[in-house]
Amino acid sequence: MQNKGLVIFLSVVVTLLCFFYLSFTVVSYNVQQNAVAVATDASGKVDLNKKQAYLDSVWNTPVYNLFGAEYTYKEVKDYELSLGLDLQGGMHVTLEVSPVDIIKGLAGNSQDSAFVKALRTASIQQKTSRSSFSSLFFKAYRDANPDKPLASIFANASTRGKIATNDTDSKVISIVDQEIESAIDRSFTILSNRLDQFGTSQPNIQRLPGSGKIQVEIPGADNPQRVRKLLQGVARLEFWDVIEPNTLNNQLIAINDILVKEQKANSTKTTPKSGEPAKNESDNLSSLLGDSTKAATDTTAAAKETQGLDSLQNLNVSPLFSLSSPPGSFRYNIKDTATINDIFKKQEIRNILPRNVGVYWANKPDLIGTQESLELFFLDIGRNGKSKLTGEVITDARNDLDEFARPAVSMNMNATGTRIWAKWTGEASSKSPKGRIAIMLDNAVYSAPSVNGEIPNGNSQISGNFTLEEAKDLANVLKAGSLPAPTKIVEESSVGPTLGQESIRNGMISIVVGFLIIIFFMLIVYNASGWVADLAVILNLIFLLGILASLNAALTLPGIAGILLSLAIAVDANVLINERVKEDLNAGKTLDTSIRAGYKNAFTAIIDSNVTTLIKGFVLLAFGSGLIYGFAVTLIIGILCSFFTSVFFTRVIFEYYIRKGKTVNFSMGWSKNLFRSININFIGNRKIYYTISGAIIIAGMIMLSIKGFNYGVDFKGGRTYIVGFEKSVTAKDVRESLVEAFGEAPEVKTFGGDTKYKITTSYLIDDDSDEATVEAGKHLENGLAKFSGNKATILSFYKVGPTIANDIKVSAIWSLMVAVVLMFLYILIRFRKWQFALGTVVSLFHTVFVVLALFVLLENVMPFSLEIDQSFVAAILTVIGYSINDSVVVFDRVREFLSMKKSTEDTASVVNNALNDTLSRTLITGMSTIFVLLILFIFGGETIRGFTFAMLIGVLIGTYSSLCIGTPVLVDFSKDDKQPDNKIASGKPVTA
Repeated sequence: MQNKGLVIFLSVVVTLLCFFYLSFTVVSYNVQQNAVAVATDASGKVDLNKKQAYLDSVWNTPVYNLFGAEYTYKEVKDYELSLGLDLQGGMHVTLEVSPVDIIKGLAGNSQDSAFVKALRTASIQQKTSRSSFSSLFFKAYRDANPDKPLASIFANASTRGKIATNDTDSKVISIVDQEIESAIDRSFTILSNRLDQFGTSQPNIQRLPGSGKIQVEIPGADNPQRVRKLLQGVARLEFWDVIEPNTLNNQLIAINDILVKEQKANSTKTTPKSGEPAKNESDNLSSLLGDSTKAATDTTAAAKETQGLDSLQNLNVSPLFSLSSPPGSFRYNIKDTATINDIFKKQEIRNILPRNVGVYWANKPDLIGTQESLELFFLDIGRNGKSKLTGEVITDARNDLDEFARPAVSMNMNATGTRIWAKWTGEASSKSPKGRIAIMLDNAVYSAPSVNGEIPNGNSQISGNFTLEEAKDLANVLKAGSLPAPTKIVEESSVGPTLGQESIRNGMISIVVGFLIIIFFMLIVYNASGWVADLAVILNLIFLLGILASLNAALTLPGIAGILLSLAIAVDANVLINERVKEDLNAGKTLDTSIRAGYKNAFTAIIDSNVTTLIKGFVLLAFGSGLIYGFAVTLIIGILCSFFTSVFFTRVIFEYYIRKGKTVNFSMGWSKNLFRSININFIGNRKIYYTISGAIIIAGMIMLSIKGFNYGVDFKGGRTYIVGFEKSVTAKDVRESLVEAFGEAPEVKTFGGDTKYKITTSYLIDDDSDEATVEAGKHLENGLAKFSGNKATILSFYKVGPTIANDIKVSAIWSLMVAVVLMFLYILIRFRKWQFALGTVVSLFHTVFVVLALFVLLENVMPFSLEIDQSFVAAILTVIGYSINDSVVVFDRVREFLSMKKSTEDTASVVNNALNDTLSRTLITGMSTIFVLLILFIFGGETIRGFTFAMLIGVLIGTYSSLCIGTPVLVDFSKDDKQPDNKIASGKPVTA
């Protein structure tokens, strides 16, 4: 084998990197355990608020020292392998920026009947269309009013300077679309800022590509109403005067004195470091504060010109001054902001500051040297806390260039704003030094420019050391008040900590037991070579977890399923190699020759099976969301890792044994000819198989026509609650108790026992407002309150609006179609004969139809929910991948046998021999996969039970399909002239 050194080098380096990243997960776990210990009272009850407060307090504090490098808790969380919301609890929310309100705003809230009708038509069409709302609106308007230009609606005071009355429809459409996109960006910026101040350790927010939707995940959030209010609240853009710190000398010195006294009282050292009198300290602090304005505007100059700084370290100063860097600038390292916040939360400190002084942080840090520093602002908020100007006065804002061609921001105000702004800027510019006005959004200061003179016309330009992206962000912020972009929650799920802990336990059991079964299975079947395969599987798991940690991915229950499935596929590659080696050893070849031939002969089948699985994974990645996305990520990484460990790592170990002259056994005595004596006439019995499969599919279709599919809430829309009771209760009683509450009979299914139920209702599903969600929750609680003496607790909540439900359903259909087409094309290219591709696709569709039929037929038989939802689609795609993987391996052996076909042999008999020859590998791989899925099915918990059941029966049906359906179809459509069929058996003959 060539490049052995490279394989060893990569194995060592990647393993060390994986351990490096996984170490952060261990540190994070220890910090969280410390938080639990701090928040646990004498009775053993954990105060979640206290736990979160502890985590927030260490957020910017170093908690990990690795080879001299310090990492804060925030940095540790950035590198850890975190848990998904289904494992740790929290909220997942998908918000949609309302294009209706944006279009109304751009039209000046026109009451034109044609305009209103087009909006109403587009709103109806959007529920069943994947087109953007704006395109639906423009089409509806132009279809109904072909002779009426769009400019007649959109050319008004709110769009002055952007849209003129003589503008073409295409230009108007372009501007409106730009404004909608800008509104989405603005909402993203506002939400990001709010989440940073939310008080949770690791919120995650991202824009969903190709849509106007924003996805938010908040781990540990246990107050859904607060989160909804936070995410859907109206943005507050305000302007305030900046109070320079040097004008607060006396108050800041008094604050310092109080803090120093506290430090001395808490210190075990009673002897002061310096014998200088307090007066000298105050004088030095006054000198320090005297340059604070300069420090705030020019930190480099402040660092050089600040007086008395050399002696600062010898003074008894509080963290308010000692942590400031450069001293006197009131800029603080990110990790020190929690300490400063604690100072200004104290009432005695607040009492020292004048009532009109508010303390606020900048929205993001600046890089001063090599350190990220956040500036602290003192603002004049007046005695009533009411700003002179708010975002409503701004008519437009845009990124621009200043006189030196540097990025800047220009903004325009209405008449009221212009009048107040002229007076305000005149007063600010007359101060010495010139005054600054802070631009604040949701209590965070985005900019605080100095005023160079009176601005009489309301047209202002803000310049500074902006990057182009920063200028764009600030322009977006300034438009927050002029063009509101309301957001509505279209999808929401909440998992309580109780259900999260249960999922963690189930997930850990699944991983450990599934992993041990794979290890043990390979050992007892393949002897010493099984140990080599086990080492590859262990290394594969280390690689997989380490790479997930480096990507800061979240581990979910479907993700765990993806890990176990990728391990099973890694086993499949090792089985292919070992079976090939066993064949050559049984033929009397040497160990060295057998290993070389085994890897060579198995390579194409491994490549084909891995590529088809990757196709499926990338399709899931492109069309899936939420938990399904996590499943796809782990599956793709697992496939890539398993290919390296199975094909290259194991080869290095085997060659090491050969060089040392050691013998490697590839089987136990009992497994040497395992399944080799089986001889089934697959091709001769194909009509029986066709009949059985046809009967199951027809029965499923008949049942489907009678009652239809049992769609999950993510396909039909609605609200789903997981409710736990203290005592046993029947589904019938739960349903009857909720009929009066909801005015309809909700769907009630057991969820892992008679004390836990899954309740789904379509009550107020067309209402996306927060009030509707709260009302539905109250109705549920009122209905459950009828069970006196049997307390009910809502463990999790999931809501999907009708629009996003349609999006999910359409995405699922597209994912299936794309996966099928891509796999068909790959098989066609690889085998160069349409019969092979046809057999694969028939096998694939057969697997899907039989699984669907069984889901319909067994729905009322199984003691758990069998819903058609996103998880089911992921399972079907996985089963498709497995079925094609199986078909590829079988067809690879068929192609090999056909290439050696004698003139006296017919195609059917040759193909049948090929099927029986590969039966050993098919059954061993199928058994290992089924063992893993059984573990997932038993221990994985109710959340993924339907998912694992679909995969379990899918693997069984997929194996049956490749042997009994797909290959016979290949034979039925192949021309049998009893001559060597080199067209079917493309490629060089391979000697067995």
